[in-house]
Amino acid sequence: MASMHPFTGMDGRHRRPFLAVSRRSVLGFAAAAGAASMLAACGGAEGKVSAEHVLSISLNQTETHPSYLALTKFGELLEKGTSGRWGARVYANESLGAQQEVIQLVADGAVDMAVISSPQMENLSLRFRPLNLPGIFIDSDHQAAVLKDKSIVGELFESLVESKNIRVLGGFTQGSRHLYTNTPVASPDDLKGKKIRVQESDVFIALIRAMGASPTPMAYGEVYTALQAGVLDGAENNEISYVTQRHYEVAKYFTLTNHLVGLDYVVAGENTLAKMSADDRGVFLDCFTKAQDYFVRLWKTETEKAIETMKEAGATIQETDPSVFGPAIDSVAEQFLATAEDEELYTKVREHEAAKGIAR
Repeated sequence: MASMHPFTGMDGRHRRPFLAVSRRSVLGFAAAAGAASMLAACGGAEGKVSAEHVLSISLNQTETHPSYLALTKFGELLEKGTSGRWGARVYANESLGAQQEVIQLVADGAVDMAVISSPQMENLSLRFRPLNLPGIFIDSDHQAAVLKDKSIVGELFESLVESKNIRVLGGFTQGSRHLYTNTPVASPDDLKGKKIRVQESDVFIALIRAMGASPTPMAYGEVYTALQAGVLDGAENNEISYVTQRHYEVAKYFTLTNHLVGLDYVVAGENTLAKMSADDRGVFLDCFTKAQDYFVRLWKTETEKAIETMKEAGATIQETDPSVFGPAIDSVAEQFLATAEDEELYTKVREHEAAKGIAR
């Protein structure tokens, strides 16, 4: 895990310990100290890693999720590829903090890497917003191809290095996202007055509102209890998350709306990468590419398994004609293409080679 002198800022200058500091600085230091304590407490809890330097990776999913499995594979590949100089340990279930907290911890060097949702990336820079819009990706294969195309995302993924000390390595799909509720849904009329959990994002809020429901931002880890208590009437996500979080126990109607192909970003602290030799950094990047490919294969297999689990658990899977929610979904993207740069990125992705010949 990367470390930071308690009185050293991100600009490298030492701070005098008794000068007045901002509330944000105090909170940031407290969060970093908390993460350090958690890392020490969980040292062996997330799998044995014997490398000389062990990178900490924060994840908000469970140990059965493809993201966890792919990142664990990344750590194994890294340890082997660097002859034990570098490895990685994945901390699942938001054990190092919620995503909005972890982003700052990565920037500060208290956590080395993290998986961050698209809405959280939007909070860092609105330049990432087009990749989070409905209609930009046809499916996860199209999305995976774009994420590897440096001519499209290369400069964007490096855009936070100087200002935030964060480098975007790539991403993992969230798959096609759908609605799930505690009552059947066949049309927007069935969603009137229904409180649907969304990520804290203007795009997600507008999308669910356009589909007819009442969007309700809430932390991911609180959704099960909120559904169980009736605070929520439903949520939206992919099949895998629906199953790994056991949400089928409290919202058994799963409606195939396919309103968005979601994206999680994998980020790393630039200071962490700077500690590696040029050769080891090359191995690091190569191992991450292999982990991305492994994730794509896992995702397809696990999605099929999740659908079977849903059926076995008694969930009702409801198909819908694209014309039912399609117009509302399509209208949302137009609202959020705010600049010429946004429109250019959106168009480049939609016209990518991987999307040709596939009907939208």
